[in-house]
Amino acid sequence: MRANFCLPSEIIASEPNDQLRSVLREAGVAVTTNNEEAARSGKTILIGVKPAVVLTVIREIAAFTENKVVISLAAGVRIQNMESVSDARLMRAMTNLPTAIRRGATALARGARTTLDDFLLAKTIFDAVGVTVEVAESQIDAVTALAGSGPAFVYTVIEALAHGGVATGLPAATATVLATHTVLGAAQLAVETAKSPEELRQMVVTPGGTTAAGLAAMEELRTSQGLVAAVQAAAARGQEMAREFAK
Repeated sequence: MRANFCLPSEIIASEPNDQLRSVLREAGVAVTTNNEEAARSGKTILIGVKPAVVLTVIREIAAFTENKVVISLAAGVRIQNMESVSDARLMRAMTNLPTAIRRGATALARGARTTLDDFLLAKTIFDAVGVTVEVAESQIDAVTALAGSGPAFVYTVIEALAHGGVATGLPAATATVLATHTVLGAAQLAVETAKSPEELRQMVVTPGGTTAAGLAAMEELRTSQGLVAAVQAAAARGQEMAREFAK
């Protein structure tokens, strides 16, 4: 709705939570507690439930999704497993929290029955709330780790920068504002200039200066390696989940 992709009245949501239903209803969205009703009415269906119940929901609505586009937003549930319980044209989308402000990063993976038009429709939907790329499904776990989990890693970086500011004499509120906007501005500059992180880093570093001293401390504490390890651990967990939910 915020993205002006469609009118609220064109959306129907199946939502079990009373409070969330009220919020959606006030926004003009049609709401129900019945998944079958939503699937019967919808032309393009997004499945936004916990991974453990994705296959259960797809089985439940299978009679109403034949030859419809169904996009799962869940980690760890493979398209092949979803296609085994439904005749829908299934895809997977892995997106992230910043879609709430139209700054999301989304990856789409096609299924065996996905048409080009299906993919272009899905891309249009997610382009309305950020940037969209296509990946093979075999790469979805990496996307989950980098883009899906990534905001939490970035918030940890912001928090650590703010703590550093406090440790060197800044008030906590001031340090948090400066850290948050430093990350925001740095990211926006990377987007707008299309320069590599290395090129941009060198624009800040002066040999023997303050930034060089800080980067040396990060290298000593293996900060970069820690972030790489975080993405790898998240990806490994995604692969474990796929095995668990295939059973």
